Amino acid sequence: MFVSFRALDLNLLKVFEALMTEGSVTRAASALTMTQPAVSNALARLRDALGDPLFVRSGTGIRPTQRAVVLWEPIGEALESVRGALDEQVFNPARAQTEFSLSMSDYVSSLVMPNLLSHLGRVAPKARIHSVPNTILEIADQLEENRVDCVLSVYVNEAQQPAAIRSRSLWTVDYACFMRRGHPLAAQKRLSTRTFLNAGHVDVSLAGKTMPSYDLFLASRGLSRNLVATVNHYSAAYEVVRQSDLIAVLPSDLRSQSKHAPLLHAMPLPLKAPPRIVSLFWHQRNDTVPAQRWLRETLVGMFSRSD
Repeated sequence: MFVSFRALDLNLLKVFEALMTEGSVTRAASALTMTQPAVSNALARLRDALGDPLFVRSGTGIRPTQRAVVLWEPIGEALESVRGALDEQVFNPARAQTEFSLSMSDYVSSLVMPNLLSHLGRVAPKARIHSVPNTILEIADQLEENRVDCVLSVYVNEAQQPAAIRSRSLWTVDYACFMRRGHPLAAQKRLSTRTFLNAGHVDVSLAGKTMPSYDLFLASRGLSRNLVATVNHYSAAYEVVRQSDLIAVLPSDLRSQSKHAPLLHAMPLPLKAPPRIVSLFWHQRNDTVPAQRWLRETLVGMFSRSD
């Protein structure tokens, strides 16, 4: 049986907000300074009032149902408006003692973390930030299960991006063909398609992905290359190239991050890699959370570039 708005205890909406943002009954109870049984009781009342389970168990926490996701946007925005009207200062980065978690590959982390940590040291000295490995195909799961606050990555199947996952483009990845400076092919001005495809290649295949993106691109054109090895870190791929006769299609901007950059030679690709865009991903439930919004605005302000 559904309860009308006039009969609904609006305090339950604060519990709903905490459950959405914390992804755990235990963490929600801590955030609300309530006991866990009290939160569980409030959730039971919400379920009765709204006629939906709202949350289901998932791993170490809870996951919102589709009904909860639909409700969250208007409810979250309404609570944020009330909070903004009552609070003098919603989020003060200079005083905030908060922790953030970002999911990234080592390529993205090497570009983001040094500058981000330097910035936080100046404007949010009490904040802590942790990066975890990027698993590409688990982007939605990481966010829906509240394992990370944001993901910085290329999404491999944009057509199936869940509606609750929001995104913002940051930068386009440029690629080049890398080899060691003394490589037999390094003396050539340009590589022919045949020479390029026949050379031994190493590439990066991140967890959750069976084939590197460049091979999918070649296959779409009826081509294949001599892929000798795959590794699961970009830094490892650069080291393999530096110490062998294998070549690799790798992001150009990571070259400057390597201490071995003087030993690497980059050439244009005879078959240009399709555009890949690194984007910022977050869950809809965090749209109006002040600290989360500040983190996203910071990341966009620092790393979004128009190509």
